[in-house]
Amino acid sequence: MADFPSKVTTETSSTPTQSSQQGGNSLRGLTASVTNIMDMSFIRSIPAILMMVEICLGLLHWALIASAPYTWIPVYGWVMFVAVTLWILTTILFLMILFSAQQKITFIPWHLTVMVYNAAATFLYLTAFLTNASTVHPYQYFYFYGHLAAAAFFGAVVTVAYGASAFFSYLDWKGDGGNAATNTVPT
Repeated sequence: MADFPSKVTTETSSTPTQSSQQGGNSLRGLTASVTNIMDMSFIRSIPAILMMVEICLGLLHWALIASAPYTWIPVYGWVMFVAVTLWILTTILFLMILFSAQQKITFIPWHLTVMVYNAAATFLYLTAFLTNASTVHPYQYFYFYGHLAAAAFFGAVVTVAYGASAFFSYLDWKGDGGNAATNTVPT
């Protein structure tokens, strides 16, 4: 039986054209460099999934309120402020963690910062949700009742998502990510 050569080349005998060499691998190289920069293990984690839920449903929450005449009820200014501000900050935080900013900016205690942010966001979104839900009346602003009621529902879901994020970021900050079997110290 013949031995397989240690170095195998996969090139064909035809020479590639100049145009395929210039543009053919540039997109592949660009995507390879972007995925090398991104933390792909973060996307598969529970905190990342919760942040994506917060971003998507938070956008839906404030879009539903913005589509109704929220200026007629002054308390919706608070709801819009909380929803839009936390949506922007969560998007920025998600991108910073996705592109590993915590490894580049080491003087910030990231676990503590994310935990405090999620706890504050939970509290602020809870006040915004309660404000939103308390002002939804079926006979007042009848045409926009569905918008405001749906916004109250999505506000509750986003509040729960921020609460879960606060819990998981507390576990990260505490450093108790394992189970009892892996954390025991032999005596």
